[in-house]
Amino acid sequence: MNVSHEIELLMEEIKRLGSKNADGQTCVKFGVLFNDDRCANIFEALVGTLKAAKKRKLISYQGELLLQGVHDNVDITLLQE
Repeated sequence: MNVSHEIELLMEEIKRLGSKNADGQTCVKFGVLFNDDRCANIFEALVGTLKAAKKRKLISYQGELLLQGVHDNVDITLLQE
């Protein structure tokens, strides 16, 4: 799979699992995304896909690297719908 396609899939999953914040942007907790069965089947390297999407300024989250457990409550926000 190419990176652009994986990022598109990631954005769809964030829309599916997330909810709107006060600014009207879709947000999802990293733990929700990481622990979702459908996401586990789609993404071999979820963290790598998140980093690629962040680098392209399509999503935002605090920190550089998200780790399961430690960063489960970190919000991932879609910057483009």
